[in-house]
Amino acid sequence: MNMKDLYQELIIDHGTHPRNCCVLANANGTAEGFNPLCGDKIQVYLKIENQKIENASFTGSGCAISIASASLMTEALIGKSVQEALALSHAFHAVLVNDNNNDHLNGKLTALIGVKAFPARVKCATLSWHTLRAALEHNSKTVSTEN
Repeated sequence: MNMKDLYQELIIDHGTHPRNCCVLANANGTAEGFNPLCGDKIQVYLKIENQKIENASFTGSGCAISIASASLMTEALIGKSVQEALALSHAFHAVLVNDNNNDHLNGKLTALIGVKAFPARVKCATLSWHTLRAALEHNSKTVSTEN
């Protein structure tokens, strides 16, 4: 199996069996996001203690890319500081949108880099990350991929 096949399998797995897909009852950081082009809707829930993400989850509906991205994102966030989470969010966005190198991404998140070959799907992959930033900033407005 080559890396491309492995990454596709990982995205399909997270898209059909997402991790951390539930309402986090004790969340103290939440936000909603919407991608009007695709119809994806994501809610991100964070439990932050002492500037550290103790737990992260999401709920929502959307395409496999959107759900897989949210699932992989929540796995990557747990245990990170708020600053690390913001830096990771900006790095992820920069890789997919600005064609930056992926030196700041590692592990399973690299599976989503292939999405940049399909510009119409980039907004699907970045929706949960935009929503994460809103949750970290306690922004109560619904995040849109069109803003």
